[in-house]
Amino acid sequence: MKRLLTAVVLVAAAASISGAAAGGGIGLSASPLRVTLRGASASVITVRNPGRRALRVDVSRAGFARSLRGRPRVEPGREDAVWLRLRPRRFRIPPGGKATLHVSARPSRRAAPGDHLALALLTTRPVGVHRVRVRMRVGVIVVLHVRGRLVRRLEARSLSVRRGASARLLELLLVNRGNVTERLGGDRLRLELARKGRLFATLRPRRRELLPHSAGIVEFAYRGRVRGDVVARVELRPVVRGLRRSFHVRF
Repeated sequence: MKRLLTAVVLVAAAASISGAAAGGGIGLSASPLRVTLRGASASVITVRNPGRRALRVDVSRAGFARSLRGRPRVEPGREDAVWLRLRPRRFRIPPGGKATLHVSARPSRRAAPGDHLALALLTTRPVGVHRVRVRMRVGVIVVLHVRGRLVRRLEARSLSVRRGASARLLELLLVNRGNVTERLGGDRLRLELARKGRLFATLRPRRRELLPHSAGIVEFAYRGRVRGDVVARVELRPVVRGLRRSFHVRF
């Protein structure tokens, strides 16, 4: 009996699956890996087959979410994707060839303002290679931006400290109660650390995004030598309603 192997699920994380990774000179790529539509509008995605075998690709839609630590997640039954239209729903790409996927949005009149996210999923049909059959999937994030009153509100819920291999890791739990995606990192979000009223460190997190109506953990690394009780103050620029807060933690 032949085995079915799903090589990798890519959700806007890389542009392709290489032939070496998938086996037998098989590959699949999509560009761009993120599409933004504003209201009832349309765009295209170019799908390429860099491998040595012809591919048959099935197209479907699904909901999109991220875990607390930002890992992308496919949510097949989510209703957020009903506005997404994809055509064709099935196509064949010859070796070294490409195909065009048409993407459009048809939001209802009752669609809430803000960002709505979904996935265009490209899944190859199983291609036989001796006793192992390989199937690949690529996910393209599609963002629908609906006009109207935009709400930007972040809440800092808690801050905890844990020991890492070479640093203390401060984990800030944020909740996005707004209706737009918040991109965090760089100089936008920072954590100021003070002891006995004196500032001794300013930390910045890795870049990540927080989807509307979701929660996420943002991680800061402190590699200094300070010990004892510390006051940590969260700062976001520009200031977003609800985020200003200080925490007392112990190093």
